[in-house]
Amino acid sequence: MNKAQIVSKMAKDAKITKKQASKAVDSLLDGIAKALKRGERVGFVGFGSFMVRKRAARKARNPRTGEIIRVRPKNVPVFRPGDKLRKTVK
Repeated sequence: MNKAQIVSKMAKDAKITKKQASKAVDSLLDGIAKALKRGERVGFVGFGSFMVRKRAARKARNPRTGEIIRVRPKNVPVFRPGDKLRKTVK
């Protein structure tokens, strides 16, 4: 399911226009992204949680040259599904 399909379903279910649904989806995604950028956890009870994890620095190998390089630490977004979502998908 892509964004356009989500917007269509949301517009139909909530009886709003696609433009309003698109704005709501954009606002939700923007809010989640900004909260994650601030290092906050975003949770939806039963659905799951979005959070940021710090990936440690590590050594890697350039596959072309075989040279060992250092990969810097970085923050990565992760999603952890909730119990209700896991049971639904199972």
